[in-house]
Amino acid sequence: MNRFDTTETKKGILSNVNFSALLFIAVLIVFMIAVSDFSDNNAANQKEILTDAISRDIVHCYAIEGSYPPSLDYIEEHYGLTYDHDRFLIDYEVMGSNLMPNVTIIERSPE
Repeated sequence: MNRFDTTETKKGILSNVNFSALLFIAVLIVFMIAVSDFSDNNAANQKEILTDAISRDIVHCYAIEGSYPPSLDYIEEHYGLTYDHDRFLIDYEVMGSNLMPNVTIIERSPE
């Protein structure tokens, strides 16, 4: 038996390894929760930004042309609106050229 190998030293090393592994797992779990929370907040912000952009483009079109845009495609072509078509479904309901259209944005669930 080596004079440096004692049962106390071996137990101490195993305790440190177990503590390190548990600490790593705890940090990993906290990191995963933080990333998930950040992702949820980001999705809500994207929907709010899209809503503001569509409203701004509708009002801008009315101010320049004197009538509201006839379709969502018209806004995309003439006013540069871009969005993720796979993530958001936009219902654009026109009631007349002098009435502001109803816009409903629905976030599609990721598959």
